[in-house]
Amino acid sequence: MPVLRRTDSAVIGLETLKFIPWIAALGAVLCGVLCIRPALKGWAGWVCVLAIAAGFGLTANAVLPWATGKTHFNHLGDNHIVQAEVVTASPWIQVGGENVPGENGEIIGYKGGLQVDFGYYFDGLTLTMLLVVCGIGMLIAIYAVGYMKGDPGVARFFAAMSLFIFAMTTLVMADNLVLLFLGWEGVGLCSYLLIGYYYGKTTAVDAAKKAFIVNRIGDLGFLVGIFLCYKVFDSLQFADIIPAVQAQLGMLGTNPELAPGAEAALSGLRSVLYSADTSPWLFYAIPFCLMVGAFGKSAQIPLFVWLPDAMAGPTPVSALVHAATMVTAGVYLIARCMPIFVLTHNDALRDGFLSPLYVVAAVGGVTALFAATIALTSNDLKGVFAYSTVSQLGYMFLGLGAISATAGVFHLVTHAFFKALLFLTAGSVMHALAGTLDIRKMGGMGKHMPLTKWLMLAGCVALAGAPLTAGFFSKDEILAAAMIKGTGEHWGSGEGVFYFILAILGLLTAFLTAFYTFRLWCIVFTGETKYEMGDEHHSEDGDDAHGHDDHHAHEPHEMPFWPMNAPLVVLVVGALIAGFLLAPPKILVKDVMPQVMHNVMHDSSAYIPGDFVMTSSDLAAVHPVVPDDHPAVQADLGDAHAETHVADEEHVGHDGHHATLLGIDAHLFMMLLSSVIAILGIALAFVFYKGDRSIPTKIAAGFGSLTDTLRGKYYIDELYDKAVVQPLNIVSQVLFLIDQLVIHATVMGVGLLPGQVGKELRKTQAGKLQGYGLGMLVGVAAIALLLFLFMNR
Repeated sequence: MPVLRRTDSAVIGLETLKFIPWIAALGAVLCGVLCIRPALKGWAGWVCVLAIAAGFGLTANAVLPWATGKTHFNHLGDNHIVQAEVVTASPWIQVGGENVPGENGEIIGYKGGLQVDFGYYFDGLTLTMLLVVCGIGMLIAIYAVGYMKGDPGVARFFAAMSLFIFAMTTLVMADNLVLLFLGWEGVGLCSYLLIGYYYGKTTAVDAAKKAFIVNRIGDLGFLVGIFLCYKVFDSLQFADIIPAVQAQLGMLGTNPELAPGAEAALSGLRSVLYSADTSPWLFYAIPFCLMVGAFGKSAQIPLFVWLPDAMAGPTPVSALVHAATMVTAGVYLIARCMPIFVLTHNDALRDGFLSPLYVVAAVGGVTALFAATIALTSNDLKGVFAYSTVSQLGYMFLGLGAISATAGVFHLVTHAFFKALLFLTAGSVMHALAGTLDIRKMGGMGKHMPLTKWLMLAGCVALAGAPLTAGFFSKDEILAAAMIKGTGEHWGSGEGVFYFILAILGLLTAFLTAFYTFRLWCIVFTGETKYEMGDEHHSEDGDDAHGHDDHHAHEPHEMPFWPMNAPLVVLVVGALIAGFLLAPPKILVKDVMPQVMHNVMHDSSAYIPGDFVMTSSDLAAVHPVVPDDHPAVQADLGDAHAETHVADEEHVGHDGHHATLLGIDAHLFMMLLSSVIAILGIALAFVFYKGDRSIPTKIAAGFGSLTDTLRGKYYIDELYDKAVVQPLNIVSQVLFLIDQLVIHATVMGVGLLPGQVGKELRKTQAGKLQGYGLGMLVGVAAIALLLFLFMNR
């Protein structure tokens, strides 16, 4: 009988990882101290680099023994469900309830009331995110040391960057929803500080405020989701909630022995789902509220508008915060809570409600295509990659919505490599041109920046999904997951049509991605040499660091190899081969190479065996563990054991390699199809933009209205201004008038009477003793009169 409980004994030695956020916090403090020491502020960058590198080193030290099989997580039951490790730094919030002692008197759990520990939750998903945040973050910080050199606010910049790493690592390591929300808000604050780093620019200030406000909309949904979680599960700890949901799904066996907190969480869940006194809507609403927060943080429709404007911050910020890490927090949240989404999905299908996973998939697929079409006509060097980031995040949500957390997280990892590379190379071009971002003002830059040309090319081929690159393999996982759910035995069903359409949207997006990526590369690096310098100035120190003395008197040139281009070489390696190393196609390597990504996700709470996922064509796939005496449940149980079904997660992970499309292995089919699509997109971009560029101009003129709409970004900002901003301004003006005419006037009126009385009495203070004596006499008489009236009432 499996025993699932929180453990303090580290199976794979993760105790040291609890120091990662605090090392970054210490780095932020030191950088803050350097802000007030101008002579030493140049060292702030290396303080930040060392703090992040220490976190990466600690993570690598824990991951390597696990990756090589020397240590392992506990796995429970026949399904080998991972038992995450919880490392508690300290108790935090405790309201009511009581501790549950173990056999030796130690506290092993908590019953009743609210308890939230300052603890960290470790499984394969956590370690993967730590490697991405610390590894990619370290490379970007090294690049930023050169990029920001000479900037007067460099210490402030690196203080904010260190603080961001503290918040982001707290977010991905949190053992409970409250601590996760604390990190969630922390990265939002750091994003605000970093977007508005150039606070003298109106565009930067407006962009920072826009990002802050839009994210708060999503955060409100997230907060409501947290409240509902506590209402349903009687706990906010992942170590209680996750096993409770896994037990309800039947993943832990039909009668698992759970830790006290998880038992209480399971009891609360069942009381909501199967009691006539409570509404199951409390549970159904949880994933929808959580996804609102995820859509806001990860810039999905309709809350994507802040991300393109966030490019007003320094380019390393765009690479780290708004491409590789923070914007993936929404993807992480849904992956972390995937058991809740799947259980809700099963119940929704059985009860005829809308599945939250369908919403996640639809929003992701539509956002991917929507953002890609805007990127087609954008002429902003960073703007193209910003919309590309929105589009690629849509791919990740599509993977999650297709119930393949492995595919979504896999693309998150590869995307971090090639998108960070693309933003940083774009930053090098921008830096060489003193801030110019309009690609219509540049061309033939490859002659001046040959290394940057090839570095960006590596990122472009990965983003375009060119065969055998990292983006190719991870995108294939997502498209295959969607296509498999839309074809085969699912073909013709409502669910099958839904996922088939999303798969087609994904393929169309892949074509557009390849086209707009190489459109930008050809315009910037090929053709006739031309450039216009911007108006950004740097200090003499900064100019010397980049090998020139005046931005307006020099020609564009390559950035120094150290510290700016060396990190990019490492990112190139990841962008090109990380996909093959992490998830090599079995059809190519058989069993010679391990499926690292699938093994990692198998060791995470996001892993859901396909036998526990319901499909619309096979509603009897789940095995819910419910009270035996509940009459409404008996019918479900009868259906649940009626037959088996195809495991969609397994399609992508393990059994998925046996799925076929048109008689061909599903993954091989999608790899061939996406290869053709990527090559067509790249070839078309070369035809249009490598030589004579009059062709796309004529085509754009032929579709004037469509072109204007795309260049206007579908006028979403204008729509929000009309529908939200202006009405709010009117309401605020009305409230201001009410405040001035009613509240302020009332307060002033109340204060007017004593003011006037005092003004008149002041006239009696003329220094004449007779007047003072008369006043005393009147006062004494008044007191005597009051006493007389009081005693004779």
